[in-house]
Amino acid sequence: MRELFDMDASTLAEKIRSGEITSAEAVDGYIRHIERVNPRIRAMIEPRFDEARREAEERDRLLKEGRAKGRLWGVPISMKEAFFVKGMHTTGGLPRRREEVDREDAEIVRRLKEEGAVILGKTNTPALCYCQETENTLFGRTNNPWDLSRTAGGSSGGEGALMAVGGAAVGIGSDIGGSIRFPAHFNGVIGFKSGNRRVSPAGAFPEVKEPHQVSMFGIGALAKSVRDAELINEILAIQKPPPADADAFQLVVPPPHPDAPVGEETVEYLDAVRREFTPRSSHAEYPPRFERAAQMWQWIMSHDGGEELVRLCGEKGFSGIFLEYVKARLKGRADLHPYLTWALLGTRLFRPSGKEWVRMSEELREGGREVEAFLRNRVLVFPVYHCAAPEHGKVYAELFSIRKTFLRYLPYVAYANTFGLSSLTIPVGTDRSGLPIGLQLITAVGQETALFQWGRRVEAAFRGYVRCRKYDDEGGDEPGEG
Repeated sequence: MRELFDMDASTLAEKIRSGEITSAEAVDGYIRHIERVNPRIRAMIEPRFDEARREAEERDRLLKEGRAKGRLWGVPISMKEAFFVKGMHTTGGLPRRREEVDREDAEIVRRLKEEGAVILGKTNTPALCYCQETENTLFGRTNNPWDLSRTAGGSSGGEGALMAVGGAAVGIGSDIGGSIRFPAHFNGVIGFKSGNRRVSPAGAFPEVKEPHQVSMFGIGALAKSVRDAELINEILAIQKPPPADADAFQLVVPPPHPDAPVGEETVEYLDAVRREFTPRSSHAEYPPRFERAAQMWQWIMSHDGGEELVRLCGEKGFSGIFLEYVKARLKGRADLHPYLTWALLGTRLFRPSGKEWVRMSEELREGGREVEAFLRNRVLVFPVYHCAAPEHGKVYAELFSIRKTFLRYLPYVAYANTFGLSSLTIPVGTDRSGLPIGLQLITAVGQETALFQWGRRVEAAFRGYVRCRKYDDEGGDEPGEG
């Protein structure tokens, strides 16, 4: 049955339709696999195994009757906790929301169910998805399967970790600040972030309201193959991207930027990609407004000084947030995780002034036109982060430092969010300790077809998805602390 866990969703869907495997067999196999590995990685936080088994049996019955119609018919998938699924819980990692029951499906969940997908359960996120590491006071911390002492990334860290061990055929995440791409890179899976308003955010929690944030927000797959990422995008996208020919596109691989550090191994992979696709690649200059992307991203994320998130926390103003932070640091426990409370305090401290907001909005309009022109018939290749998955806590320390070190460490990720671009992350190799390294391919909205075509080429030439098999047997590493 282990070959099931290596299969992408497209392959499994074909085998279910042909009768080679039943949906019930696939669902049961994945459930037993999750039950074996989840105590170590702590990725899935709310299983719906009984419902999934019943739905799988129903899918099999309808298939025999010739009434199967969906592209994911009977395929077991996983879901980031941040999306409403009727009858389940969407807590945002907050203890005060543990009894909240979803009354309806998110729009993307409705579309996936229409295609016959079977949802196995929901996976872990940081509190309110407001961090690039996955840990909260309600469900604890998710560990990277390749090394339990390392981060799984965030905020779709539960999805990234689960997909790394093959815990579902495909998973669904969201990304407003690298939340798909960090987990894809750190866990060695395919990850796709949709571009500006290409996928409906209706039913995502916390709700994305501010227009600039809506432009930055993307939804897509954490997957085992590029073709699965494209299939999920076809299902979820409001508008299908037009046809394109990858040969009409140039692959742009800029050199390391002096203000954004990149590790030696990542530089080697960037150079290898450029060499592999010569003469269709170029060692070009950096795209427009690269140096400004991280600062604009931070202003957009802190536009209201965190007031809406404080309200969701149930605290009475920032005095309550500060007290929660102090409790966590002094007593080692609090209702709110210190990652969240520290970030909210920073959001208030570093919110943009009225004049900065006006200037930034104008720069976004001008810069957006420049970026779109630069990316016309081009695919940009960037790192995701300067290193493979570091130990728990290091990413947070680098991105949420009062010294604003996010300006050094976040530009590669922030660029696609700030300008509402589509981005596809592909594992290309490992560092010297065997941890995965991914690169992201980025292009303008409307050019996704060429992006996926180039993605398949990179996937075929380099590592692609390789499942972590450390926990296939009853033995294996013991869970990390926390």
